[in-house]
Amino acid sequence: MIYRVSEVFVPGGMPKYTYVQRAERDLERRVASAKDFLHKIVTVTGATKSGKTVLVRKVFPSEESIWLDGGNLADLQDFWDHAAEQCGIVVEVSESTTKTHGTEVGAEFSAEASILIAKGTGKISPKKSAGRATTTTKRVLHNPKAALLKTVKDRRIPIIIDDFHYINREVQGKITRILKPLVFEGVPVIYLAIPHRRFDAVKVEREMNGRVEIVNVPEWSVNELKEIPQLGFPLLNVKPEIVVSQRLAEEAQGSPHLMQEFSKKICIVSNLEQTSPTPLRISSSFPFNQIFVSVAKDLGKSIFERLARGPRTRTDRKMRLLKTGETTDIYRVVLIALAELRPGVSTVEYEPLRASIRGILSDALPQAHEVSRVLEQMAKISSTDESSVPVIDYEKDDRKLHVTDPFFAFFLRWGRNLITGQPDAADARPRG
Repeated sequence: MIYRVSEVFVPGGMPKYTYVQRAERDLERRVASAKDFLHKIVTVTGATKSGKTVLVRKVFPSEESIWLDGGNLADLQDFWDHAAEQCGIVVEVSESTTKTHGTEVGAEFSAEASILIAKGTGKISPKKSAGRATTTTKRVLHNPKAALLKTVKDRRIPIIIDDFHYINREVQGKITRILKPLVFEGVPVIYLAIPHRRFDAVKVEREMNGRVEIVNVPEWSVNELKEIPQLGFPLLNVKPEIVVSQRLAEEAQGSPHLMQEFSKKICIVSNLEQTSPTPLRISSSFPFNQIFVSVAKDLGKSIFERLARGPRTRTDRKMRLLKTGETTDIYRVVLIALAELRPGVSTVEYEPLRASIRGILSDALPQAHEVSRVLEQMAKISSTDESSVPVIDYEKDDRKLHVTDPFFAFFLRWGRNLITGQPDAADARPRG
């Protein structure tokens, strides 16, 4: 059988052939418990890019559920509109009158709101009149809320809200109060959120206390990540050496998305679009670093540049001399120093970062409060970025910087030549 690379490795999508169940974690069963009249909101929580959405979509396919994106729900009306649209609720009534010379034909139509099927009745009554031929159409949109709630309840249609933490707290409360009666009736309701926002449903609606089930999606192990290429490569007749999957998994920052991306890039670099007619050998000398740098550029450069620009200022920032002979401002200095540490998705203590800054600067070291201010501003920029979760967070009192996004952590590790503008010899040579 012939398989396309794009259908085998699906970074950011729902993998059909390379889905890893993680059976030992018992995640699918715990999510599926919402189907069994659990009478609780199930909150699926885990780090960003940890596979929460893929897991829940496996259990609750989009064609059988109402899937809403928290990033698209700016207010309560957005919730109603998106949910009604997915259910296919017909809410329109049309009335029209056509006038002609000598005869007026009146047509009255009414439509009963329902799901997927529009029920209509009509009658035509001619009567004599005179005038120029015209057509008038009036449309009346009926409130879909009652029809939506009744249909969801009667059919027990699951409602899933991805990135629930991205919704304004006030709107979170309103949505939860709307869904609360459905939860009590046993309708499956699932929220997906990052770990420190997993209790939002309780905080915005006190009566949900004791009615929230938390399912934590833990970080992927290296062995779990290795299963992705081990499932996909045989379908494409790709024969990698044993060390290849290990190398990819160790660089994936615990992210199945990155693992899918690496596997797909290997095929692209090898000019493979579908199952190879002859075995394609991938050895330990393959130019993996070329792939890693390419992926880093695609996934992390945009947010890095926003952090490097910093906030708008009325005056030019002080330029600082690097040991490379270049000059740059303190924002890029801090990011270059952070990249020198090459952190994973982890916490960076202040003193190692300060030591790294000292190691790249040729002139005076910035004061501690200057570095702290820069980190605060970067965290602020990160939190107002278009992504659903900040890539970094900074605790001023403890002077700790948290790298929370695997894409950004990966960029810091492999995008050094993009950060500094200088080639990195360590990145240029393949590693076995």
